[in-house]
Amino acid sequence: MTVQQLSHFGYVCSPYLHNHESIKLKDHWLASDNIEALYFVTGTFSNESKLYFPNSTNHYILGKFKDSQYIQEDLTKHNQEKTSFLFNIHDQLFERIFGKTNFISVYYLEIDETKDDYQDITNIFLKREKIGIAGLASLETFCNIPCKFTFPYAHNVVILEVAGEKNHQSVNNYCEQIKRDINRKGHMITNLINLSILETLK
Repeated sequence: MTVQQLSHFGYVCSPYLHNHESIKLKDHWLASDNIEALYFVTGTFSNESKLYFPNSTNHYILGKFKDSQYIQEDLTKHNQEKTSFLFNIHDQLFERIFGKTNFISVYYLEIDETKDDYQDITNIFLKREKIGIAGLASLETFCNIPCKFTFPYAHNVVILEVAGEKNHQSVNNYCEQIKRDINRKGHMITNLINLSILETLK
């Protein structure tokens, strides 16, 4: 009996290296109905996450997709020497109408949380009016070069879509304050990567 793999919506972050593979992948996603939105972004990794992802880079193509199975096929076909990140949303905490997204902030929880803990974290997010979407996700990575360390929090990822000023540093500070608020509540949350949107491609 064939077991059908579950598909998810979510985000994909692929390195833009100005080479044949990255340009071909960008053009493919621009034409794909599976990609709802596509951005050119800069990525800033936290000191804690750099250990796990030494093959990261600074410039990425960020896509918001409908079905993760097609994205897995795309990343396998266009695998590169820098790491691609696939975030499958398995639980959307909330979504509300807000301003234009210009920042994606990704975190991970260092311990498994209870249902009440997640509600506590969600309530903190809801108090921040610049957060339009918050979701729990799992992480898959794709890279031609094997990583020495396995990321142990791949199933405890939190993703936020944030609107705000064009000054990305001020939005970053805004997200840092949210992280501190959560940590003060006793939940160990750590920044993985911040993605600043430079250009909307789709």
